[in-house]
Amino acid sequence: MITVKTTYFQEARDYVSITFGLLMYALGVTCFHLPYQITSGGVAGIGALLFYAFSFPQAYTFFIINIFLLVLAIKVLGWKFCIKTIYAVITLTIFLEVVRYAMMAYGAAHPELTQSPQGLPQIVHNDAFMSSILGAAIEGVGLGIVFLNNGSTGGTDIIAAIVNKYRDITLGQVIMLFDILIITSSGLLPNVGIPQMLYGYCTLFVASFVLDYVVDRGRQSVQFLIFSKKYDEIADAIASTGRGVTVLNGEGWYTHTERKVLVVLAKKRESTNIFRFIKSVDPQAFVSQSKVIGVFGEGFDVIKAKAAKKQNKG
Repeated sequence: MITVKTTYFQEARDYVSITFGLLMYALGVTCFHLPYQITSGGVAGIGALLFYAFSFPQAYTFFIINIFLLVLAIKVLGWKFCIKTIYAVITLTIFLEVVRYAMMAYGAAHPELTQSPQGLPQIVHNDAFMSSILGAAIEGVGLGIVFLNNGSTGGTDIIAAIVNKYRDITLGQVIMLFDILIITSSGLLPNVGIPQMLYGYCTLFVASFVLDYVVDRGRQSVQFLIFSKKYDEIADAIASTGRGVTVLNGEGWYTHTERKVLVVLAKKRESTNIFRFIKSVDPQAFVSQSKVIGVFGEGFDVIKAKAAKKQNKG
């Protein structure tokens, strides 16, 4: 019963975090990029191109393209991959349109602000470069939050996942290729031009950097080596949280006495609770904490490298 409740709580927390991340992404795109006709990557970038060229709402393009991609993804990748993606697509479509109307209302209330041909106010005045950086940073944080909680914004993520299933091409390579093609296309629009295309490239690199930073920070793991005579009580306390504990047999070289050593691999955010458990059981325990580059397996990241194909002999 406890396990079910914890699972429901974790799922609810994921959806709340994904929703917040999608809202940040919508704010970054609509408040800082669309008014300056700066194109970001992904399906949202395709929607921006149509918005600049024909004033067709970006949210509509985003939703229509993702409907076709989701139908394909369900057939190829299955429902499990698509549940949170469907939620993200619907939620982000709503956010993009709501924020756009809010921006238009804000522009109407502040006629002194320069406005784009589509009626969106330039809240950073005429500084397109600063707006591109701010928007990219907000987008990167938003996407990082979404990905950390097992979410996806659909679009090129779906295409990348399908390509990755059949070809040995990483998701990042596929997404980067599509993003570059989309941003380069913005330079061909007569009412956009080369400067906005270059701002788009800045947006791509800044958003990617911030995204990687947020994801890496959220997935940082640590390793504990715990030396204590009350190792069994400490192990029980840590294991009660669902985190695994390994007990090693050791020997103190100076005293030549046997002792048990606890090895714990955990998320960095779990460190405080682990120290609390140790201190509550044995304040005199000797503890070593170190950062680890990556932890793969149950409860951590998934090993994504493909196994080498066996060669048939003779």
